[in-house]
Amino acid sequence: MKSIRWALEACLRIAAIGVLGLLAHAPGAAAERWGSPQDLEFRSATDGSVQRYVELLPEPFDATREAPLLVVLHGHGSDRWQYVRQDRGECRGARDVALKHGIIFLSPDYRAPDSWMGPAAEADLVQILREVRTRRRIGKVLLGGGSMGGTSALIFAALHPELIDGVVSQNGTANMVEYDRFQDSIQRWYGGTKQELPDEYRKRSPEFAAARLTMPIAFTTGGQDTLVPPASVLRLAKQLEASHPAMLLLHRENGGHATDYDDTVRAYEFVVQRVLNKKDEVVRPKG
Repeated sequence: MKSIRWALEACLRIAAIGVLGLLAHAPGAAAERWGSPQDLEFRSATDGSVQRYVELLPEPFDATREAPLLVVLHGHGSDRWQYVRQDRGECRGARDVALKHGIIFLSPDYRAPDSWMGPAAEADLVQILREVRTRRRIGKVLLGGGSMGGTSALIFAALHPELIDGVVSQNGTANMVEYDRFQDSIQRWYGGTKQELPDEYRKRSPEFAAARLTMPIAFTTGGQDTLVPPASVLRLAKQLEASHPAMLLLHRENGGHATDYDDTVRAYEFVVQRVLNKKDEVVRPKG
């Protein structure tokens, strides 16, 4: 009887080791560290210019298995390295959640430093998403960003919902028609002023395209934010609240133009868990 019991225990140990091995290499499994950043370039199909993005792979990484992808968009005045190198809450929080879930991390220039997701930046990001699938086995695609990047994430998701499975928008605007800062940059990349190109500015105002934002989505906003005021995002969230099964709004009335680490992690976890695990309940923040 003892020999039978020992044999059974040995079989159970072997089975447990096998299960743990499968879990360790499953898509979305926690990784131990980031690999070295890879600074990659491509030639834009729009104008032939050389454009760049940075890719971080969670290690250990199994290239034969499908993995989710998080694309993060930098703020005005920055570039592709912001989310890779900076320790501010929005950047570190995004990296930490991605690493926890074994998600490939990609940070593009998208016409740095100040494109506000104009037509050229939009076309570049479509091209990047297509080309990365030729190099990697990509599963779900998430999109995030802060400030100009939070704005741009919303714009791109509303224009290309078929390419994006989840969105985190931090301290952005949802209405480029009413937004009145950084107009020199915006006019240069949009091709003209609001008066000259009203349809272009409306097209890039996700508040007017709420019905296209059907993917899991999280917003973080600050009530005292004067650089990118939150009013349009709050209105967009209100539109989505009644019918959207996976929407989170973290609005801090005393907050400014920044999101701290804890709220960043909460926002990304909300979206990542619903994209990867298909949860659909709405989280109501306290306070």
